[in-house]
Amino acid sequence: DPSCPEPAEAGAAQLDSVEDFEVLEEDEDDLSELPPLEDVGRARGPPREDARSSGQVSGEAVEDPQEWLDVLGNGLLKKKTLVAGQGAESRPRKGQEVTVRLKATLEDGSVVEENPGLTFTLGDCDVLQALDLCVQLLEMGETALITSDAKYCYGTQGRSPDIPPNAALTLEVELLEARDAPDLELLSGKEKIGLANRKRERGNFYYQQADYVLAINSYDIALKVISSSSKVDFSPDEEAELLDVKVKCLNNLAASQLKLDHYEAALKSCNLVLEHQPGNIKALFRKGKVLAQQGEYREAIPILKAALKLEPSNKTIHAELSKLVKKHADQKTVETEMYRKMLGNPSAGSAPVKCKDKLPWSIPWKWLFGATAIALGGVALSVVIAARN
Repeated sequence: DPSCPEPAEAGAAQLDSVEDFEVLEEDEDDLSELPPLEDVGRARGPPREDARSSGQVSGEAVEDPQEWLDVLGNGLLKKKTLVAGQGAESRPRKGQEVTVRLKATLEDGSVVEENPGLTFTLGDCDVLQALDLCVQLLEMGETALITSDAKYCYGTQGRSPDIPPNAALTLEVELLEARDAPDLELLSGKEKIGLANRKRERGNFYYQQADYVLAINSYDIALKVISSSSKVDFSPDEEAELLDVKVKCLNNLAASQLKLDHYEAALKSCNLVLEHQPGNIKALFRKGKVLAQQGEYREAIPILKAALKLEPSNKTIHAELSKLVKKHADQKTVETEMYRKMLGNPSAGSAPVKCKDKLPWSIPWKWLFGATAIALGGVALSVVIAARN
């Protein structure tokens, strides 16, 4: 976590160690326009109702092999019923808490996970995408086989030490229970802190996988949990711990938004942290980076200097500040040259042009002196003639 060291068993490495991860170049599939999973048609083969009419009953093993359901239509995520459930009306809804029995294996048959009672909130991306998407299609009591590409499991990173990068998984899943999620207003301080931390840690997992969109989703959910109204009184210690979790989520949210070049959103997240903790080094550093990306060097430099003053030995801040000062100097040079051109003096190195004091219509002083002498002579001659007369 970028805001506070966490024990290794928390399952998420500190984000500082991956601060320089590059955004993945390959575009993720946009699933937002797909129809609801309940409406996705089955690929080839009769509907399951046909199987039921031939004598299949709830909880009974399916004797005839069923055609696979291509869940997303791209062939990368498929589901097949092994044991029938209690009907489509028993399917869980998004937002409910579900409990499943899970067994996950690699393509070579190696079992990498077994959990007799895994509980999670459906639709919150608390678990593998393959599991989150397919459980929505399960009927109560149904057991299904799910084959998934690495894209919807552990991706290019894998999971050390048992799941290699780009590994496809086969999941055997049985839906055991579905119930409404607890009312956030009735959660105790300890329960709210625990729930928010689980969502935050899931965001950290997606950040490590370089899936910044899902990371943002998890951090947003955690912040909604923290900010929800409550009918329960919290102790001062619980209030302080909730604020600490909130600051961590906002800092991590800003880091994810920076990875996606969402500068205005990242700036807002940083400012929210600084409202609570004006001396938060990570928020100051990221705010400086956001402003620098927007070309606001004059504003970014003092913010990074403030961060460096709080942690003088931080090499990352040193490097960023040095780079920024150079860019600002280059920017001022460009601006100065632009102003010279605007004022009609394109080159600072050209020889200065002498300014002429006289106007184009001014009379040379020699001619003026001569004219004055002639005029005076004329006056003197007139006086002499008048005296003789």
